[in-house]
Amino acid sequence: MANLRQIELVQESFALVLPVTQQAAEEFYRRLFVIAPRTQGLFRHDMVEQGRKLFLTLATVVDALDRLDDILPVASALAIRHVPYGVSPNDYAAVGAALIETLAAMLGDRFDVETEAAWVSAYDLLAGAMITAAYVAKPEHVEA
Repeated sequence: MANLRQIELVQESFALVLPVTQQAAEEFYRRLFVIAPRTQGLFRHDMVEQGRKLFLTLATVVDALDRLDDILPVASALAIRHVPYGVSPNDYAAVGAALIETLAAMLGDRFDVETEAAWVSAYDLLAGAMITAAYVAKPEHVEA
């Protein structure tokens, strides 16, 4: 994150969405499947549970934005685990777009230009780290 104000904006706006997480998750997946229909095939389980997991993960990340050294290794490991499910680097842009659209829809006027920019910055940082970990970084080979 670029600055404390951006972290504050992300955290404050996310707190407004928390009371309606199920609705927000439904909206997110609806938008994701419109933006990137291919991604619908990546989800084979209960979508209510998937939405709950999504928002638990988002809550963890949003809470730790001021401690990126703590959260980036966890996010990177998550990205690596998603590769075998068929997640591609291009899917991250679709997820980011769906997230921003969902937040705008859920927050209305409270999702102003400054708040949107803070979310885009946070998401781009996180997605970049995840893409690097899952698709760019070469795993170290350990000799047995």
